[in-house]
Amino acid sequence: MGTSFTRASFGNCQGSRISRRNPVSHTSSRHLLALSALVAGACAGSAALAAPTQGETLFQQRCATCHTIAPGAAKMGPALKGIVGSKAAAVPGYAFSPALKASGLTWTTANLDKYLAKPTTVVPGTKMMVGVPDAAQRAAIISYLSTQAK
Repeated sequence: MGTSFTRASFGNCQGSRISRRNPVSHTSSRHLLALSALVAGACAGSAALAAPTQGETLFQQRCATCHTIAPGAAKMGPALKGIVGSKAAAVPGYAFSPALKASGLTWTTANLDKYLAKPTTVVPGTKMMVGVPDAAQRAAIISYLSTQAK
């Protein structure tokens, strides 16, 4: 192990401990922190822009077995074009469960997030049994669905 010294023994540093093998200056630490913040901000912006594209891929992988985007083309589940902002159980051409019809839900992004996480908990008696437990995947799918206006 390297010998530790107090920063006081190196001059202008006040009482913090640094390793003799890795004496990082305050200035270097601040530059590294600033650079990290810039990179994190850039990555967050990229993630926000990529969410609908990622959501489309996730929709195809996780949802397209039962759902479609094309209006009027119900599969095992209803078509989801224009679903964001619409009333639950309002898509024509699909036989919704009595539980979903009686739910009174509007498919806001928050309600979709809760429902997709645990459909049978949010609406006991719903026909949809499979949820999306991963919050990031739900957010991407909902972002994609938000781009699919009627």
